[in-house]
Formats: sequence, C-alpha cells, structure tokens
Amino acid sequence: MSDVRTRFDLQPDQIPTAWFNIMPDIVKAGMEPLPPLSPQTKEPIGPDDLAPLFPMSLIGQEVSTDEWVDVPGEVIDAYRAWRPSPLSRATRLEQSLQTPAHIYYKYEGGSPAGSHKPNTAVAQAYFNKEAGIRRIATETGAGQWGSAMALACQMFGLECDVYMVKASYDQKPYRRVFMETFGAGVVASPSDKTNSGRAIREAHPDSTGSLGIAISEAVEDAATHEDTNYALGSVLGHVLLHQTVIGLEAQQQMAMAGEQPDVVVGCVGGGSNYAGISYPFMAGKLRGETPDMRFLATEPAACPTLTKGRFAYDYGDTSRLGPIVPMYTLGHDFVPAPVHAGGLRYHGDSPSLSLLVKHGHMDAVAYTQNEIFEAGLLFAKTQGVLPAPEANHAVKGAIDEAIAAREAGEERVILFNLCGHGHFDMQAYDDYLAGSLPDFEFDAADEEAALANLPEVSIPV
Repeated sequence: MSDVRTRFDLQPDQIPTAWFNIMPDIVKAGMEPLPPLSPQTKEPIGPDDLAPLFPMSLIGQEVSTDEWVDVPGEVIDAYRAWRPSPLSRATRLEQSLQTPAHIYYKYEGGSPAGSHKPNTAVAQAYFNKEAGIRRIATETGAGQWGSAMALACQMFGLECDVYMVKASYDQKPYRRVFMETFGAGVVASPSDKTNSGRAIREAHPDSTGSLGIAISEAVEDAATHEDTNYALGSVLGHVLLHQTVIGLEAQQQMAMAGEQPDVVVGCVGGGSNYAGISYPFMAGKLRGETPDMRFLATEPAACPTLTKGRFAYDYGDTSRLGPIVPMYTLGHDFVPAPVHAGGLRYHGDSPSLSLLVKHGHMDAVAYTQNEIFEAGLLFAKTQGVLPAPEANHAVKGAIDEAIAAREAGEERVILFNLCGHGHFDMQAYDDYLAGSLPDFEFDAADEEAALANLPEVSIPV
C-alpha cells in the first residue's frame, strides 16, 4: 500500500465562503422543527427575548431559512491560520485491523486551540465585536471551547470570562493556563461569582460541576451586564452552522480521493463537531441523492443522551435561565460522572441533531472510558496522532465499523471527524495505561430524578 495516497489538502483559496444551513432540508424531509420556548412564559421566544445574550446577527442566523449564509471576510482571514484542515486516509490503522474498509479522518486538531471549536468562536467574536459588545461570558467543559473563545476574543479585542466545569478545571490545569495566556479569566464552576453558582455550592458543596451548571453561570453573568454577551460552543443552530466548514471541505477532499463515504462518524456532546462534518453529507441523504449513506453519532456511556435520553422540551441549563429547547435529554439536573471527555458531559443535544436521530436518519452508540482510550491508543500507535478523549469516541466508532466490514468481507468507506488533539489530556492517558481509569456507570435512578423536573411542556404529537 506504499503507493496509496494518504493525504488530501485543499489550497487556501478553497476555504468555504458560505456556511451550509441544513434546516431547509430538514423541513423539506417532513421533520417539523419545534420552536425554543421562554423559561418564564413557556411560549415561543422571539428575537427580542434572545437580545440580552446574543447579537442580532447571530439571532438571525439561528432562525435563518436560507440554505447558505455568507462567511464575513474578516472571519475567513482568521480561518486562514488553520484552514483548510487536512483529510487523511488511515492506511496504517486499516492494516492493523486487517480490514478491507477505507478509513478517512478530517483532522481539526491543527487549529491554534487544538480543536474544531475556533470555527465558531472566531465567528461569534466577530459578530459580537461588530455589535459593540465589550466582553464575552462563556462556559467550558474540557477546556477546548474556553480555549477557542479566549483565542477569538484576543483576535477581536474582547474581554473573556470562562466558567470551567470543576471536574475539568481540576483534571486539566494546562487548559486553564492556555486560556489565561490569551487573557481570559477562568474560574471553576460552580463558583461564588454568580447566584447560580452559589446556590449549587450551598446545596452540593462537593459538586464536580456540569456543563448545565457552567452555562447557568455564564448566562447569568451576561444577562446582568449590559456590555457583556454570552457565547455557546455547541447545541444552538448558529454554532452548528459555523462548523459546516468542516464537512464542506471534506466533500471536496473526498472527491479528490475519488470516494464517497458509506458511513460518517463523529462524537457528540452538544453536536457541533459532528454536525459540522455530517450535515453537508446529510443533505444528500435527505434529498434522496445518497439514501444508503449512514451516520453514526458516538457518546460516553456515562452521559448517553442520544441512546438513553428522552426526546422532550428541557432547559438548556441547570438554573433554568436560558431557553427551553426540544432535544434528547437526561434532564437539566443530571450531573454526569467526571469522565475525562469533559466536552461530552452535557445533559442534552442540539435540537436539529435530535430530530435527525428521532426520525431515524442518524444512529447513536455509547462507549465506556476504557473502550475509547483503547481505540485512541491504537490510533496513536498506527497513525501518530494522539486524539482528545472526546475524539476517541469517534475513533472507536470508526474502528468498530472497520471491524464490521472485515467480518462481513465487504469494502466500506468510513469518514470520521478527529475533532481535537489530546496533548492536554496526558493525565487521562496515564490513568488508562496504569489501569486506573474507572468505567463510570450511567445511573438510571439519577436520570429518573432529573427527568421528573422537566418543564411542563409537551412535545406535540
């Protein structure tokens, strides 16, 4: 296989100049999106309800019915620091698995923050700066989103304050240092800076935190300061929109390889990186152009929202400050076990991605910590790239697909998104190599208690 081409690179002038909006295709395919609701009135919210948190330009993208949304020139200029990102064929992994499958991965770990997150962070920073905002308040799980937002705010001259989930704050101190290097303020969440954080600390002094709690703190911070807006790293439509640069590039690169994916794999916490690579391909499936293409979302067994959650209206944050959205959820009160894949420890999923799963256009599977680190270690040894714990879920999904192809004796083209590197996650790898990595069990009793507190809003039949 020495003569097999293993890397497919685009030129700088091939960076996508418009983001792809899948919502028109979702509607045409008969999936009716449900509106977000006000946490106070339980009625559909309008642009004015979101104005205390987001600039009108992003609110417009959130409700856009246009298939394409132009990328501003200033954002493209920022993208040039790491985009286009490479697409590679994992031939050494294929050989190790003795599979007839062809495995391709889109590598987003080459960005300055080490993940896909800057694709939307720089866009959000730009639109907030354009709107006259001085400061951004945000949350972060593993630290990848906080790192990206700190970088983006530095690029566009904004201040940045990050509420970092305490489990990750303790596990990944160098992520905190990275954010502080770019001028961001970072506190462990739950913190004593907000009413939301103080209430959680009083009720649960030993809380390891959750993305739901950290979101509550950041939303409260933004809502109580006129010069401050909130920025979210996943879940919402405009965030997923910005990430489609990944899939749009991947389509060009798969054409260079002369192949079409049979299955597209990615890890899911809120849904941003997986939507980013999958939505441009998903459009073909929804239009009937590639009806047999499959989509596999992978998630942690400790926080299995898509595989064990309920499709319902739920609050996006623990303190019920933000909008109520329709999604697969484990309940806004659910606090996942402190797995190393902190970016996937969110109680819910993107509404659009949830719709695709609910209607059978996308499958989902959950993995334990030891399963995904075993996969990540094999990928590192064969391909020389050390994935982040979050990305290891996608690696595991791709490996399972390749093994299934081997056992079936069939060729299969697998594309997955390697959404970030694991250079800040060596403690996790050390724990795995030492055999001390716990496989946290999902506690259905905790989920049942959390789901008992869902808002009194029913999904229309």
